[in-house]
Amino acid sequence: MQAPTSQFSNKVEWAEFIKSGDRIFIGSNAAVPNALIDSLIDDAPYLRDLEVVHIGTQSPDRWAEPEYRDRFKVNTFFINGNKIRQAVDEGRADYTPCFLSEITRQFTNETLPLDAALVMVSPPDDLGYCSLGVSVDVVLEAARSAKHIIAQINPLMPQTNGQSFLHVSEFSASVEVSQVLPELPTTSYSKIVQRIGQYVALLVNDNATLQLGNGKIPDAVVDYLQYHVNLGVHSELISDGIMKLTQKGVITNRAKTFHPGKTVTSFCVGSQNLFDFVDQNPHIEFYPSSYVNKSANIAKNDDMVSINSALEVDLSGQVVADSIGHHFYSGIGGQVDFVEGAAKSKNGKSVIALPSTAKNGEVSRIVADLTTGAGVVTSRGNVHYIVTEFGIASLKGKSVRERALELIRVAHPKFREELLLKIRQRFWVPDYQKQYPTDIPELGDVQIQKINLGNEEFYLRPLNPADERKLQEFFYSHTKESLRLRYNFVPQGMTREKSCDLVSVDQTKDIALTIVKQEGSKIIIEAVGRYYLYPEANACEAAFITRENQHGKGLAKRLLNEMINIAQQRGISKMFAMVKAENKPMLAVFEKNGFKRVKGEDIKEVELVKQLTTLQTEETI
Repeated sequence: MQAPTSQFSNKVEWAEFIKSGDRIFIGSNAAVPNALIDSLIDDAPYLRDLEVVHIGTQSPDRWAEPEYRDRFKVNTFFINGNKIRQAVDEGRADYTPCFLSEITRQFTNETLPLDAALVMVSPPDDLGYCSLGVSVDVVLEAARSAKHIIAQINPLMPQTNGQSFLHVSEFSASVEVSQVLPELPTTSYSKIVQRIGQYVALLVNDNATLQLGNGKIPDAVVDYLQYHVNLGVHSELISDGIMKLTQKGVITNRAKTFHPGKTVTSFCVGSQNLFDFVDQNPHIEFYPSSYVNKSANIAKNDDMVSINSALEVDLSGQVVADSIGHHFYSGIGGQVDFVEGAAKSKNGKSVIALPSTAKNGEVSRIVADLTTGAGVVTSRGNVHYIVTEFGIASLKGKSVRERALELIRVAHPKFREELLLKIRQRFWVPDYQKQYPTDIPELGDVQIQKINLGNEEFYLRPLNPADERKLQEFFYSHTKESLRLRYNFVPQGMTREKSCDLVSVDQTKDIALTIVKQEGSKIIIEAVGRYYLYPEANACEAAFITRENQHGKGLAKRLLNEMINIAQQRGISKMFAMVKAENKPMLAVFEKNGFKRVKGEDIKEVELVKQLTTLQTEETI
C-alpha cells in the first residue's frame, strides 16, 4: 500500500537550490521528470549557464532547444532524440564518451560534481521510500552524489524492486505531478532483420543468460527464442520481448549462477504493458548500472550471451557503435561492459549483430577501412561473433586472415569481391586467395542448419575460405587407409595453398558442404561433401569423406541428400561417383540413395550414377 502524497508541494522554489552556472542531472530514459523541466524553464528564467548532464532520454528535451542555448549547456553521455543530436551537431551540446558502468564515478569522485539532481519517483510506501521505478541506471548514484535531490512524485510511476529506492527525507524539494510514461512504438521488421534474429538465436543455448538491447534486432531474436528452455536475464535494459518470453515460461532464471531466480536489470523501456509488468514484480530487480554493467558481475553468470549492435565493422573485427564518421550518433552505452563480461563468463559469448548494408543497400557496413572519423567502441580483441543476415562470422581465436574471410562471407554478396581485392593488397590474405565466399541459395535464407545425428548435435553449412586451417586439420586427422580410399592414393601433405583451393569454391557452380562440431569458437570439421559440375554434360561428380570416429552416424548420407537436393533444384540431369570397389561403406551410402552401378573398364573402381531430372519428373507426376 502506498502512502498518500498530498503533503508534497506543487511548485519548486528554484532559487533556494540552484544558482546560475550550476551543474544539474536529469533523470533517464522513460523517467525524465518533464514537469520539473517545464517548471525550471518557465518559472526560473533568471537562471543561466546551467550545465545539464544526462544519458539517454525519452522526452520532449526542451532544454536542448536552440532558444534556450544561453540557459542550458547539454553534456550527454548518450545521444538519442533529434533535439539532442541536433544540438551536438551544431556545437550547442557536448557528448562525453564513457562506459555506462563508469558514468556515476564521474559524479561520485567529483570529476563532474552535481549541484542538483532532478528525478522522477513513485509515491512513497508506508515507510516513506519512493521507487525510481523504470529507470534506476545512473539515477540513484547521481541523486545521492548531488547537493540537492528535487523529485517529481508521479502516481503513475511503477514501484520496482531491488536497489531502487530513495527516502523522502533525502529530497530537498518535491512536487506531485502525474506523468504518463512514454511508450516506444511497436514497429514491424524486415526479412533481413528476421534472418539476423534467426542466426543470433542459433548462438543461444538452453540455460543461457541474456543481455538484450532494445530495437528491431533484439525483437527478432526474441521471436526465435520461444522454444528455448530456462533462459535467464542479466541486462542493463529490458523491453517487451523479455516480458513476453517470461510470460511464456522461456525465461525462468533457474539456471542463473548470479542472482538465480531473478531478472536483473537497471532500466526498462517499452509499452505500458511492460511498465505494468514490472510494477511490484518480485521476480525482477533493478540495480544501478555500476552494478549491473560491472564486467566482473556479468561474468558471474555462466553461459552469458551479450547481444549488441553496431554501425560499422572492419575486416579485422573493430566495431564502431557511437559515430558515423565524425558525426556522433549515439553513445558507448553498455556494449563494452557486456562484451567484456560475456567474454569472461564460463562458456560466454559476445555477439554483435547488424544488417550488412546501410542507405538502402548502397553502402556496406562490413568495410576494409573504417570511415574517416569513426571511433572504435569495441576492439578487435573483444568480439566473439559478428552476425548479419548472411550468417555468423566467428572471430575469437582467429587470425587476421581468417577474420577477414569470415567477415567477407557475412558481407552483402555485391561487396564481397571488392572487399577481398582490398585486403589482398595489404597481404592480409595471400595472392592465391582469389575466390570470395559465395552462398548456396538452395539452402535457404539461413545458410546454417542445426542437425542431430547419432544423438549428437552438429551444424551443416557451406565450406568457405575461412575454413582453410580447419580443413588442413581435418586432412591430417585421417588414416592413410581413409586417404587412399578417398583419393585412390595417399597424398603426402596438404599445403595452405592446396587447402585454400579446396575451401575457395564458387558455390553457384560447384558445391562444397561441411558438417561441423562447434562449441563457442571451437570448430571441428567432421565431414565434407562435394560435387563438381561438368556443364557440357549437365552432370556432376559427388564425393565425401567423414572423420573416422564419426562413421556410422549418418553424416555422409545427410551430405549426399543435401547435394542431390541442390543438384535437382539446379536442373542437373545426373550425379555420378567413382568409388574404389573395396570401399564397401561408401558404396552402400550411394546405393541406398538410389545410385546404380555402371560397368566400367577398371574392376578396382566402381562408377555409380543417379538420374536426377528423371527423378524430378517422376516425383512431379
